Amino acid sequence: MNYVSAENLTKSFGVKVLFENISFNVNEGDKIAIVAKNGSGKSTLLKILMGKEIADSGTVVINKDIQVVLFDQEIEFDSALSIEEFMMTLNSPPIMALKQYHKSLISNDPDEMEKAIVEMEIQKAWDLENEMKQILSQLKINDLTLKMGTLSGGQIKRVALAKLLTETRAEHRHTLLIMDEPTNHLDVEMVEWLENYLSKAKITLLLVTHDRYFLDSVCDIIWEMEDKNLYVHNGSYATYLENKMIREDNLNATIDKANNLYRKELEWMRRQPKARTTKSKSRIDAFYETEKVAKTDTRKDALELDFEMKRLGNKILELKNISKSFGNNVLLKDFSYSFQRGEKVGIVGKNGAGKSTLLNIIQGFEPKDSGDIETGETIKFGYFSQKGLTYKEDERVIDFIREISENFPLANGKTISASQFLRLFLFDDQTQYSPISKLSGGEKRRLHLMYVLYQNPNFLIFDEPTNDLDLPTLTVLENFLQNFQGSLIIVSHDRYFMDRIVDHVLAFEGDGNIKDFVGNFSEYRESRKSEAGSQKSEDKLETQEKKLPSSNSQLPTKKKLSFKEQRELETIEKEMPELEEKRKKILDELNNESDYEKISKLSSELESLSGKLEAYEMRWLELQEMLN
Repeated sequence: MNYVSAENLTKSFGVKVLFENISFNVNEGDKIAIVAKNGSGKSTLLKILMGKEIADSGTVVINKDIQVVLFDQEIEFDSALSIEEFMMTLNSPPIMALKQYHKSLISNDPDEMEKAIVEMEIQKAWDLENEMKQILSQLKINDLTLKMGTLSGGQIKRVALAKLLTETRAEHRHTLLIMDEPTNHLDVEMVEWLENYLSKAKITLLLVTHDRYFLDSVCDIIWEMEDKNLYVHNGSYATYLENKMIREDNLNATIDKANNLYRKELEWMRRQPKARTTKSKSRIDAFYETEKVAKTDTRKDALELDFEMKRLGNKILELKNISKSFGNNVLLKDFSYSFQRGEKVGIVGKNGAGKSTLLNIIQGFEPKDSGDIETGETIKFGYFSQKGLTYKEDERVIDFIREISENFPLANGKTISASQFLRLFLFDDQTQYSPISKLSGGEKRRLHLMYVLYQNPNFLIFDEPTNDLDLPTLTVLENFLQNFQGSLIIVSHDRYFMDRIVDHVLAFEGDGNIKDFVGNFSEYRESRKSEAGSQKSEDKLETQEKKLPSSNSQLPTKKKLSFKEQRELETIEKEMPELEEKRKKILDELNNESDYEKISKLSSELESLSGKLEAYEMRWLELQEMLN
């Protein structure tokens, strides 16, 4: 089934053309990732599909039988609402039916209740409330009475995600789910949960993300937006990179041929008399086409700097028995660590575990409860924070950088100007003289990154640097950090980024405990999974040993249910179809019943029956897992 068809779309803002005459299709079951530099038109394209922007030319046809749902980076909410109230602000028919049913129970109006029950049946909304709470629970949101205004950024993101997934499950229409950077502000555990959910779900998805592991796990089609065009790649991120390299090699070969022909034709043009024949005119036209190809600029601006870093002394940074708590919440407990020259340390852990607090304590932004910090005399910190830039409302990009210095020192003894430095960070002359307030979110992050590096630090501290950065900038940043000779601390949930950069992990595991692990992020995660598996096996073995009648008995080599569990499984498999049949009969009776007391009684029976069925289903799954 075709969801979306677009032909010859063009969109410009002033003189800047974002894309020109691009065409594409989205079909049912497609899981598509969009990859492009910031400013290439990703967000604009999504807005066009949502009906929030209009293309300059071309057509977009969206199937009338589908709904388009957006999970945006900016989440709008009323801070006075509780989580449960926020979840119920959905306008989908099943949610509306559920709200009307609750209202009828409060009003005790039999006519209203009868209408509500009929609508609940039509919308198949009986199990919706349980599904909603189940999704919230899986996303670690358990207290639904909390006000939205009291939640952290990560919690708000998870609640909004639960609302979106509830909506897509509640709707029985075909849905195109559009997600713009869904992993931002989610910790690794939540990212992996969402990754697993989306990869298995039978949905149609259009996704913008900088998380390459997430992209590879979820999507099987990549749209590349570059140089006003859209290129479609079927396969993984690695396949996309390979296809892109082949395309650029072919383009360069075409340009080389055009250059050779251009030189020959240029000589002919210079020898031609003013009076030209029709035959020579066609050759002249061909000459100008060849000239256009020959002068194509395929050079890519690169974020490559070999700067003159201030020398690191013998002492870098040493933390001794650092402790920090907020009330009963212990974030750091007697933590000690000595940072070495050139060490690249990754800090990981759940949101709220204390990662950013440690960074603030190291730099003196926040007081510690106890302990000592010794910082080397030659250390100059460069801090890339989540808060972003602080700037004057009308301040221009070039002036913002010049406040630090007019020039930047390079390792070869030379210098480059602030304007040249900006060009390395993909800021053209026009953008350099624009107000910072006019930049996109990604461009502001790129400027922030440049601002940190322009101060020439020898100890970099990055707190979630990958949020809102495009993949081309991320790749160049990774290459730069790999060659960085100073010390580095990174807090990030981007697993691919961490794997490329860090050689050491400090894992915040809760209650002030920090695990010191030598290796990259994936190696740490594998270690954790292995430990968890070993502990689970030990616990199971201990339980089995307790059940054995004597010490000489051998453990079974194959998993097997106990007699009691086997009987339980047989009972569940026998009773579940009977309960389903009873539930169906109650629904039929409700549809034909007009007496208020009977309706109320049947509704209570239905609720009790649905709860029992759900419990049976969960237990059946547990027993089946024990058998496998």
